[in-house]
This record gives sequence, C-alpha cells and structure tokens, in this order.
Amino acid sequence: MPTLHKKIGLFFGSFNPVHTGHLIIGNYMAEFTDLDEVWYVVSPHNPLKNKKSLLSDVHRVTLVRLATEDHTRLKVCDIEMKLPKPSYTIHTLTYLAEDYPDHHFVLIGGMDILPSFHKWKNWEQILEQYELYIYPRPGYEPGDWANHPKIKFIPAPLVEISASFIRESIRNNKNMDFFLPTKVYEYMRGMHFYEQKKKKQEKES
Repeated sequence: MPTLHKKIGLFFGSFNPVHTGHLIIGNYMAEFTDLDEVWYVVSPHNPLKNKKSLLSDVHRVTLVRLATEDHTRLKVCDIEMKLPKPSYTIHTLTYLAEDYPDHHFVLIGGMDILPSFHKWKNWEQILEQYELYIYPRPGYEPGDWANHPKIKFIPAPLVEISASFIRESIRNNKNMDFFLPTKVYEYMRGMHFYEQKKKKQEKES
C-alpha cells in the first residue's frame, strides 16, 4: 500500500508557556484549513532573548505535550532541541523533510512575522519550497506580502493572549484557569513556575 501523504502545519514558538491562545490557533488551522495535523515546534533558547523567565527546554516540551496529548491532530515536535545552535527555520525544515519524506510541510505564523520575514536566513528559499499560513495579529497588516502566491492568510480568531501576560499574572498571584489548559496549569502550579521567589520559598519551607 502507498504511504499516506500528510500536510503538516509547523507552529514554531518558545511556548513559555503554551496557553489557550496557542491551542485555539492550532485547532483552527487543523479544522478549518487543508492541514492534516499541526505540530508545535518548541524552540530552544534564543540568545537574543532574556533567558531569566524562560523555562528549560524539557519543561516547555512537557507542557506542550500535556496540552496536546488528547488531541489527535495536534502534536509536539522537539526536533530543534536536537539540532545545532543557533536554530534557523530553514535548517529545521530541511531536517524534517529528510526525516519525513512523505509529509508536506507548511509554516504557521502570526501576521507579526511578516515585517521582518525578509531578514530570515534563506527566506527566499523558504518561500520557494514551502507555503506560509498566516493568522491575524493585533496591529499588523499583510503589507507588501498581501498577494504573494505562497502566503495564505487564514481568518483564524484574533487572540490577544500572550505568554508574557500569563507569566506576569502568575507572578501577581492571579488565577489563570481559563487561560491555560488544565493539565498545563496543574503541572505549572506543582512546579511553582513563574511564581515570585518569595512565595516559592515560603512553600518550600
């Protein structure tokens, strides 16, 4: 029997932490486009970003796995943890294409990636070989990319939840029940992630 070809959407991010907004976008892409699955590609630490509030690679992968394990069309992908640093999207795509020759990969990104997309490593090669599925982001428009044949604009819900908002809210002892998947929130509370150091020390004493 011939191998089943799948069209896979690659949703890149640090997922620090993964939250309901990420799942809404991924689920929309899986259900309302021609994608068969959406893979959350967890990115390793970016040397240009502050590492202080970034959970370890292992914990962020675990959180995404917990968030997606009950959804057959949403998966976690940790390939970038195993690749040479720094991590470039074109390298990740090349490795995935070699590992999964029967899959067709599509990049999923927010509208906010477009203004700087021309600065990505080998961006022209990416657009030559792959499609981009772009979802709305507050304050961003397609601009010069509006009619590009390899870029498809997906009318997914406009989600204004950010990981930085989640982290700050937890530091301020706010309840995040409806912003985080239940299993993710339980794991985070058990590990005291993002909590103020003083509160964490009190719990440990």
